[in-house]
Amino acid sequence: MSPHRSPQPPRPGSDGTLATVLRPVRGGNGFEEALEQILQVVRLGLVPGGERLPAERELADRLGISRVTLREVLKVLGDQGLVEPRRGRYGGTFVLPRPQAAGEDELRRRIAGVDVEDTLRFREVLEVGAAGLCAEQGLDAAGAARLRAALADTHEAPLAEYRRRDTLLHLALAELSGSPSLAVQYAAVRAGVNGLLDCIPLLVRNLEHSQRQHTALVEAVLGRDAQAARKAMREHCAGTAALLRGFLT
Repeated sequence: MSPHRSPQPPRPGSDGTLATVLRPVRGGNGFEEALEQILQVVRLGLVPGGERLPAERELADRLGISRVTLREVLKVLGDQGLVEPRRGRYGGTFVLPRPQAAGEDELRRRIAGVDVEDTLRFREVLEVGAAGLCAEQGLDAAGAARLRAALADTHEAPLAEYRRRDTLLHLALAELSGSPSLAVQYAAVRAGVNGLLDCIPLLVRNLEHSQRQHTALVEAVLGRDAQAARKAMREHCAGTAALLRGFLT
């Protein structure tokens, strides 16, 4: 985004998702926990590349830290090439676009010391649970509209935007489950999964299959068919896991 253009308004539901990820830090590790949370915002694509993070005052208030500590966090992210400060009327801290498909060497670097199988299993447990909860309890009109809009966004996504919008659809389900703890845990595990997915190519055939699974999943949730919702999500997670295993072996 040009620094002379006004930043785009947040997409519907994005503020609620930010509230799930950005929470007051606990005493003693304010810098580290704030860094972890803002990294999640970037890795989950909650603020797209080229767009501006919330203002410093808002970020500091959400995290319960001083603006001095926040600026130290943002400096680290800037040094890592993840964000950049911009001055002027439409200034602020902007997320830098992320490179596509970082490659096999980067993938292997990222998985060093990471229990990929445990991450994928935990993701499946959370996702299947969230889908089942949403279907069992039903969604109100606002929740159903949010889920339909998130699904439509994935269908309309250009290739470079697909994974970010896919993430937002899954985060919406986690948040609509009615369990804040589940949503927080899912955001953390999804950030890790995205770090792996960013290293492998986008495969059009796989995305077409994922979209059919997304549609079946949303239909099951809105139809309050918990068994079908869990089945659709379990199959969807298995597909992603198989793809990652294929590139890892």
